[in-house]
Amino acid sequence: MNKGRFYNPQFDLFLPTIVDLRFRDQKDTMERPFFSLSKSKRMKPIEYVNENDGIFVTVQPHQDYGMATIWDADILIWAASILCDMKNRGINDIPREVKFQPHDLLKAIARSTGGRDYAQLRDSLERLKTTVVTTNIRGKRGQKTTMFSWIDQWDDLIDAQTKESRGLTLTVSDWFYRGVMEDGGLLSIDPAYFLITGGRERWLYRVARKHAGGNGADGFAISMPILFEKSGAEGTYRRFKFEILKIIQRNDLPGFSYSVRSQTAGEPLVHMVRREFAGEGEPKAWKPNPKQQHRSRSLSVPQTSPVQDLPLLSRISRTLSDRTIEQIRREFPGWDVYALQASFHEWLDADPARAPKNYEAAFYGWVRQHHARNRAQVS
Repeated sequence: MNKGRFYNPQFDLFLPTIVDLRFRDQKDTMERPFFSLSKSKRMKPIEYVNENDGIFVTVQPHQDYGMATIWDADILIWAASILCDMKNRGINDIPREVKFQPHDLLKAIARSTGGRDYAQLRDSLERLKTTVVTTNIRGKRGQKTTMFSWIDQWDDLIDAQTKESRGLTLTVSDWFYRGVMEDGGLLSIDPAYFLITGGRERWLYRVARKHAGGNGADGFAISMPILFEKSGAEGTYRRFKFEILKIIQRNDLPGFSYSVRSQTAGEPLVHMVRREFAGEGEPKAWKPNPKQQHRSRSLSVPQTSPVQDLPLLSRISRTLSDRTIEQIRREFPGWDVYALQASFHEWLDADPARAPKNYEAAFYGWVRQHHARNRAQVS
């Protein structure tokens, strides 16, 4: 490594570890068209109106940054999960502001942690800050209209010497915060959701989780035209229908099974139900389609239960206990533990003979030597 990364413990205050965090999604955002389903810059506004109940959603993109995407929404899911965890632990006066290390957020939502990924994280925060949403979805019979952006503010504390981030802070909007804090405002989601690469696939999973997740063996059915309206997807209905039918044919999204049913009006119904109620047995660990995997094949789904032992030095076995992390931060202050770990992995992989019997002890020894050689960088 050429330089040390500053570690600021206040940015980890109250935050659960990646292993412990249970992911939650805000229900109001899960089936209406709040986000662009494309990674390309969207400049066309979303204008959705339900003629039956008067509910509307309008989303205005920013002229420079475009519209917040369904991948940007991963940050909101993470923030909702953090706030929910604080609530469940009985923390008083839960703030709308969340402080964190960018590396921890990226790892939690199954992203890589290279320079490009940090830049994309900042782009996402900018879109969440500048996209303007107007809706009456929470007003009684649609009588109250609210205008907001997803986050009110975000800050990046930059070290004056290294020019690297000491930590990020984001403040979620009051509208989003209230939805997280209210009883029943969140639904748990499968961590495998973050590995779904397609925008329509992600949105279809969220619809299924909201409507079919708690509906037992009956599941949930919705007509294809209504699904199109609620998606806010750009392009023609014909194209949308074609792509949704391909997704249903693959039927490889985590947790839910999808099928097509005919109806008298001619357009198909999309039926979704939990896999255990679809005659497919108990849910199994989901893996993305190899043809649609994220560009970084080394990513792993954040675990919500202890991992089983795997062959020595497989990527998933290269883990550090909280005790080891705390010890390294205490004895070798100023270094980013995860950046050190990445460099340690590079050192291990450079020579097949480097196969320590005790991974954590070997990492500790490597850090001690690294610190002795480079302590001037963090003094």
